[in-house]
Amino acid sequence: MSIIRKVVTENAPYHVGQQEIVQVVRNLFGDHFDDIERLLRVFGNGQIEGRYSAAPLEWFEKERGLEEKNRLYIEEAVRMGSRVVERCLEETGTAKEEIDAFIFVSSSGMATPTIDARIMNGLKMPPHIKRMPIWGLGCAGGAAGLSRAHDYCRAYPDAKVLVLCLELCSLTFQRSDLSKSNLIGTSLFADGSACALVTGEQAGGDDTGFFIHDTQSTLMPDSEDVMGWDVKDEGLHVVFSRDIPKIIES
Repeated sequence: MSIIRKVVTENAPYHVGQQEIVQVVRNLFGDHFDDIERLLRVFGNGQIEGRYSAAPLEWFEKERGLEEKNRLYIEEAVRMGSRVVERCLEETGTAKEEIDAFIFVSSSGMATPTIDARIMNGLKMPPHIKRMPIWGLGCAGGAAGLSRAHDYCRAYPDAKVLVLCLELCSLTFQRSDLSKSNLIGTSLFADGSACALVTGEQAGGDDTGFFIHDTQSTLMPDSEDVMGWDVKDEGLHVVFSRDIPKIIES
């Protein structure tokens, strides 16, 4: 058994109202869809009033290549990630030297060395912390990160593990992608980060927090085309199967 002691979140720097995004999408895609107003209802159906972005709306008025997008991903991920890790440590009264493992979860940008290594350098964290970067799990990434922290704490019951989940989905927006998948992805996903401190049952402290009793992983066979990215010269293009509602229901 392990315990989630604290979860701290950090927003990206720019707040954008949902209706502002609707107007941008209408201007970009309106001439390409006869039923654009019907398609734009998805922005209301998601019941999202606003979200945060790594860049201001003006930044998206120009076509950006993969290199430029990914450079901003690295810069902003390190800044946001460092901030939320520091706050998580401060709010739990945990010293950097007490951390045994650092799990970093993301799917919206690429970096080698990974973002966790860059954060550890910037925050002067101990060099012997076990690093576990997890990439490519999308919406399931946060749950997988907590599961791996639970596994670690079962093996080392006195351990303290940081789980950092960070996505900058706005930087994957494709101005020239006229697919409905791109429109739906734009309506749903934005930018943010969260850091959790997970400890083993022998790590000390009281029983305050959420207990993880067990976890399970399940692979859906032959589901590669359901959700994911197509990597192209312009960057990451979102993949959404029209069968997702049926798959979730069943």
